[in-house]
Amino acid sequence: MSAATYPARVNARLDRPLSRWLWLVKWILVIPHYFVLVFLWLAFVVLSVVAFVAILATERYPRSIFEFNVGVLRWTWRVQYYAIAAFATDKYPPFTLEDDPDYPAHFDVEYPERLSRGLVLVKWWLLAIPHYLIVGIFLGGSVWFLWHFGGLISILTVIAAVILMFTGSYPSGVYDLVLGMSRWALRVAAYASLMTDEYPPFRLDMGGNETGLLPQDLPQSP
Repeated sequence: MSAATYPARVNARLDRPLSRWLWLVKWILVIPHYFVLVFLWLAFVVLSVVAFVAILATERYPRSIFEFNVGVLRWTWRVQYYAIAAFATDKYPPFTLEDDPDYPAHFDVEYPERLSRGLVLVKWWLLAIPHYLIVGIFLGGSVWFLWHFGGLISILTVIAAVILMFTGSYPSGVYDLVLGMSRWALRVAAYASLMTDEYPPFRLDMGGNETGLLPQDLPQSP
């Protein structure tokens, strides 16, 4: 399975130039987002239970719940991209569940017309266990991608930020690796949230741009 065909797609653009110092306070600047996201994630959990029951009964993920839950993951990804999961943009994240074409971080999941009743019983806890072990290394101590610390992503991001502070340049190799790990985690999040039956690949698809994204969806930095 290629990155282009996996239903959960993560795309991003490294903004240039970046402030050498803003990353030191970004975790404070996003506190209003975390306040909102706590409530959004509570709703996410409740609605995921509703979706679980609906899939068992109808083999369909209710479209309105699907769009909301994708929006919560999208919002979380934008905040993390700005702050601890990348520091790769100085553009403040918008307060919206919808995709913002002008923001450099994007997340989307293809809506499934049918989902397996059998898989919905086991994929989110049993089948996803190998991925949870790997993603745990990426995220470290975390509240499922809402906030994470001590994992490879946050360590590499801080290293990149220190290099940025002294050189004015964000190391592209670190960026590509961080994006690959974040993409892996978000694919697993989509799978474990019952949004797709397609098993996530055990593969680091590094870099910001996944194959299949239209060029106009990722405007280039000036």
